[in-house]
Amino acid sequence: MMTKKKIAAIVLTGAAALAALAVGASAVKIVPAGHTGVQVHLGSVSEEVLSEGMHFVAPFVTQVVNMDNRVLKSEANSTSASKDLQNVSSTIAVNYRLQQDSAASVFRNIGRNYEEVIIQPAILESVKAVTAQFTAEELVTERQKVSDLMKENLSEKISPYGITVELFNIISFDFSEEFNAAIEAKQTAQQNALKAEQDLRRVEIEAQQEIEKAKAEAESYRLKNQEITDNTLKMAWIEKWDGKLPAVAGGEGMMFDLSSLTGSEPQQ
Repeated sequence: MMTKKKIAAIVLTGAAALAALAVGASAVKIVPAGHTGVQVHLGSVSEEVLSEGMHFVAPFVTQVVNMDNRVLKSEANSTSASKDLQNVSSTIAVNYRLQQDSAASVFRNIGRNYEEVIIQPAILESVKAVTAQFTAEELVTERQKVSDLMKENLSEKISPYGITVELFNIISFDFSEEFNAAIEAKQTAQQNALKAEQDLRRVEIEAQQEIEKAKAEAESYRLKNQEITDNTLKMAWIEKWDGKLPAVAGGEGMMFDLSSLTGSEPQQ
């Protein structure tokens, strides 16, 4: 039978083994791919960060907080006013990245929820600031320019924290029903005006064509009239004459005189 001393020794050995495992587990930290390990020693954030992979730290006294350095996405819905005081509802999507060398500073000063604390408010402020510089119609027609200015404005706000804007997208711009109706009416009016202008141009061209056609016909008639002389009439008659002189075709003293057509003098 086992004595109490042996049992106590086994218990102590097991406890020591468990303690050793606990110490070993506490000393080994793994930083996932695409992350930076921020070391916190007894509540104090160290400037020395850990790269991705396995690391050994002081057990129990050092905590490692993993900060994500991958490209992340943040979406925001904004309501703002345009330059012409139109209400504009927009949906913005931003891809951003936390730089590795800023991970410790951001964790110390802001925490892991820096998207809610820094990025989301900065997006809304940037959207409102730029939207106010354009009319509602310009927000549609100059959308790329608006997007570039918003991205630039946002970058100026969050880059001091070590956060970079990778991509800025305006998902949608929505306006009031009254404004949409006004835009539709304007487009319809422009289309009608363009159609009327095209129709007028077509009528003018057709009228000009008719004028030119009439001029050509008149000129043709004029030339033909110039060509129709007594001689041409005589020649046309002679060409069609069969060579037979007509008999007396009338009453007393009435004869057809060929001299006027042949050009010969009448015989005495």
